[in-house]
Amino acid sequence: MRIIDVHTHAFPDALAERAIAELADRCGCRPAGDGTVAGLVEAMDAAGVEVSVICSIATQPAHVGSILRWCVAARSDRVLPLASVHPETPDAGGWVRRVGEAGVPGIKLHTMYQDFRPDDWSRMDAIYAAAAEVDLVITFHAGMDFGWPADDDRASPVRLARVHERFPDLRMICSHMGAWRMWDLSREHLVGRGGELMLETSYSLDQIGPDVAARMIRRHGVDRVMFGTDWPWARPIDSLRHFERLGLTDEEKAAVLGGTAQRVYGI
Repeated sequence: MRIIDVHTHAFPDALAERAIAELADRCGCRPAGDGTVAGLVEAMDAAGVEVSVICSIATQPAHVGSILRWCVAARSDRVLPLASVHPETPDAGGWVRRVGEAGVPGIKLHTMYQDFRPDDWSRMDAIYAAAAEVDLVITFHAGMDFGWPADDDRASPVRLARVHERFPDLRMICSHMGAWRMWDLSREHLVGRGGELMLETSYSLDQIGPDVAARMIRRHGVDRVMFGTDWPWARPIDSLRHFERLGLTDEEKAAVLGGTAQRVYGI
């Protein structure tokens, strides 16, 4: 079976050590890797992962262009970096179109690190409309985050469901099985929705439990769920062990581990 990891993070070599140290300090998490592309590929090889999608986050508008250039330069047969557009970027919709023109298939948005609400239409409509227009995928951080208070609801399933209702043709991926540590709300508002709303499994399966996770995946449909790890915060080999405990059929495994991502990202 092809294994494609749709949720990883990596940085240019010159920035990786500092970026990982700052993130680890903020989140109180111990990383499982060094945050470099080479470190990612090493972890992939240990687990048999063929391709990893790298989710970049533009924490400032000024970073959008340099991230896009790095995504184009870093792409290989093993890694597929996604760009990012900050909500305060001048001509944000135009930047989304530039991402598509550069051959990058999607962008990552993180509500906390970019300080926005997905359903703040005055700030986000241009980004969503442009992404739908040029058929880009948007991967959203979904749910809570270690680095922010537990009552921060900026990435709640309720808000993400509103995006899907307003932009039904937008190809959107809700990470962490729809909402990290908000899985009851994910089941209520996201799981089972049709159309272009997809889920991925990163940093979640061991916390949800195999029976509940398997039911969520089957209810949503294996053709709209993808395998993810969140490296360097989790090792692919460990995430695969959690995945194997779900008890899915070989056909279901093939779809979630790689088939759906192959279709979504054209890999």
